[in-house]
Amino acid sequence: MLNYYVMTLFPEMIESTLGYSITGRALEKELISLEAINIRDYAQNKSRHVDDYIYGGGSGMLMQVEPVWLCYKDLMSRVDKGKTRVLYMSPHGRKFDQSFAQELSQSENLVFLCGHYEGIDDRAIQLIDPELVSLGDYVLTGGELPSIVMIDAITRLVPGVLGSDDSAVYESFYNDLLEYPQYTRPPEYEGLKVPEVLLSGNHKLIEEWRLNEAIRITKEKRPDMYEKYISKE
Repeated sequence: MLNYYVMTLFPEMIESTLGYSITGRALEKELISLEAINIRDYAQNKSRHVDDYIYGGGSGMLMQVEPVWLCYKDLMSRVDKGKTRVLYMSPHGRKFDQSFAQELSQSENLVFLCGHYEGIDDRAIQLIDPELVSLGDYVLTGGELPSIVMIDAITRLVPGVLGSDDSAVYESFYNDLLEYPQYTRPPEYEGLKVPEVLLSGNHKLIEEWRLNEAIRITKEKRPDMYEKYISKE
């Protein structure tokens, strides 16, 4: 089982979103587990505030070091640190892609540290020393949405989660190719027909067609990926 732990100020956001569809079924089947931990529970003040003004000036508020560090220490007292990877979203980080998702799907425990407001006091980052991960060159309000995206992508690769073990293998980005077109009933709609080869029952020809279509689409729409693909040929 792959165990997810999300350190966040908004646990209900994590739990409600991931309780549906494929991740929801994976939770029901106990192929994964999910625990959203409220950092606010570790605030050492009556009002349970976890943010403060930034030293040196600047707009916005910053999450304080103490509640984040106490939350992390408490979690680490309950899990095997040697079998745990801790991830923190940062523009300084490694870009999250399908190969990274595949790598993370082999983990036993994944901890997602979610920043909010203007981020987290850097001393917490130094103490925890997480792996820095980036979804792309843009800014979001907090780390919750990126964590949800990553958990969804990783969970699809956990054995038994998808209906067919082949489902994850032939999706976009596998082998540096985009996915081929797919069709279902009816065989013709508004004058548009399903390619004859897909109705032929000839699995060898179907696989050849799918590969050729994947190559064609990748070359047209993602020439950067196509260059990576042909460089391996």
